[in-house]
Amino acid sequence: MTAARDNNNPQPQKQTATLSDWFQAARPHTWANAFAPVIAGVGAAAWSIGGANWWKAILAAVVAWALIVGVNFANDYSDGIRGTDDDRTGPMRITASGLVAPQTVKKAAFGAFGVAGIAGVALSLTSAWWLILVGLVCIIGAWFYTGGKNPYGYRGLGEVAVFIFFGLVAVLGTEFTQTGRISWVGVVMAVAVGAISSSVNLANNLRDIPTDREAGKITLAVRLGDSGTRRLWFLLAFTPIAASVVLAVWADVLAILGVAALPFLVTAARPIAAKAQGVALIPVLGMAGRAMLLWSVLTTVALF
Repeated sequence: MTAARDNNNPQPQKQTATLSDWFQAARPHTWANAFAPVIAGVGAAAWSIGGANWWKAILAAVVAWALIVGVNFANDYSDGIRGTDDDRTGPMRITASGLVAPQTVKKAAFGAFGVAGIAGVALSLTSAWWLILVGLVCIIGAWFYTGGKNPYGYRGLGEVAVFIFFGLVAVLGTEFTQTGRISWVGVVMAVAVGAISSSVNLANNLRDIPTDREAGKITLAVRLGDSGTRRLWFLLAFTPIAASVVLAVWADVLAILGVAALPFLVTAARPIAAKAQGVALIPVLGMAGRAMLLWSVLTTVALF
C-alpha cells in the first residue's frame, strides 16, 4: 500500500485497494440473491422427482454467484465512470473512490462473467444446449444494467431484471437442469424468490433516491417516489409468506416452515415503515437477504 501527504491533509491517503476493498466491492451482502434461487430450484426439483443432482446444483450456484459478482463489479465500474457514485450513502465504491483504475474493475467484471460462462456451458451441455443462449442473455443483461450508452437500470427496469434473472431464470433454470422440466411448484418458488430479491434492489434504490435523481439515474424508486417505493417494497418482500401458504395447501403441508422467515422480514420492514432515510436503510438489504435465504432453505427442506 502506498501513501501520500499534502499540506492541507497530513493524514495518509490510501492509494491502492486491499483484498478487503475488493471483497466489499463484490458486495457480499447481495450474494443471498444468487444462492437462494438455486436452493429454491433444487427444492422444486426434489418435490418433482424426489431427489436432487448435487453436482449440477453446485454448478448452478457457481453460475449464479459469478454472475452477481460480475454485476456488482460492472455497476461499480459503470456508475463510477459516469459520476453517479461521487456522492453516495452506501458502501464505498472502488472506481468512484479512485482506489482502482476503471479498466481494472471492468476486467474484474468480465472475469467474473467468464467464470459464470464456463460453469454455465458445462451445466448446459449436461442438460440442454440451448441453455447456453439463456446464459448469454443473462450476461448481456448483467452488463447493460448500468453499462452501455442507455443502461436499462437508469430507466426504472432494474427490479424487473432482478425478478427475471435472479428469480424466474435462476430458480426455473436450476429446476430444469435437475429434472428436464418445470413444475408449478417451481413457478411459485421462482415468483417468491424473484419478488423478495427485487425488494433488496428496491431498498437499495430507495436509499439512493436523492443522489440518483440528482445524477440523472431514473430508477424505479425515483419514478415511484418515496411513499410509492415503500408500499411496493412491502408487497415484494412479503410475497414468499403468501407462497408458503400456497405451497402448504397444494404441495406439501411442511412447506409452511417457510413462514419462519417472517421475523427477519418484520425486522427488515421496520426502517421502511418508519420512513428511515440514507444509511439507516442499509440494514434492510442484509436482513431481507437473510429472510430470502432462510425461506429458500426451509422450503426446500420441507419439499424433500
